[in-house]
Amino acid sequence: MSKKLKKTREKRGKQLVLSIVFLVLGFMLAFSYRTIGSKQQVLSPEQTNLFQQEEQYRADLIEQQERNKELTNELLEKQKEVHSFEQDFSDKEKNHAVLVEKARDLRLLLGDIPSKGPGIKVTLEDADYDPSVQNPNDYIVHESHVLRVINELKIAGAQGMTINGQRINSNSYIKCTGPVIMVDGRTFPAPFIIEAVGDPKVLSPALHLKGSVIDGLLRDNIVVTLEDMKEVQLPAIRDEV
Repeated sequence: MSKKLKKTREKRGKQLVLSIVFLVLGFMLAFSYRTIGSKQQVLSPEQTNLFQQEEQYRADLIEQQERNKELTNELLEKQKEVHSFEQDFSDKEKNHAVLVEKARDLRLLLGDIPSKGPGIKVTLEDADYDPSVQNPNDYIVHESHVLRVINELKIAGAQGMTINGQRINSNSYIKCTGPVIMVDGRTFPAPFIIEAVGDPKVLSPALHLKGSVIDGLLRDNIVVTLEDMKEVQLPAIRDEV
């Protein structure tokens, strides 16, 4: 083979190799261009804006959820404050009602206001005079007898009392003068009627206790009559003449 022919073949071989290389490079460039083009198509301006909006909505949603959580916690705190206020107000109302009731009980005991309700009536009378007895005072009702009844009724919870219609209180003055007694400066003859407002089931047994008030009055020859009353009306001290 001549050198000329050999060179010609080598030259053709190199051209063939170069052609194959360029073909491969061209294919690779075409593939890369198509891939980049497709990516550019996915990230078009409209789609990019939509993606940004979605991201913004997602961020807004997260922010709103956090705000809702804060508001929920704030609402719970306010509800606790309202509950505490209501409880405090309720306690104050109860305390106020208790104080009003106590004030009313004190006014009843002082005789500042009229009193009405169930109660009892106790009548004390002088016993029949016995000429054989040297001391007629042994048959007369004295202030000590009246005070025994009054004190026992106070202990038993009487809300108010009168003696012959005269309202009495803790400062009332009772004095015996012969066959009559004086109550706060007013004179009353026998029989002496003591009326008290309170529970008859409590007041009456208190006087009937063995060895208590009524037993002592009977030993002193005092005629005692006790009656349960469905309603007793007591005037206020300021209403009396």
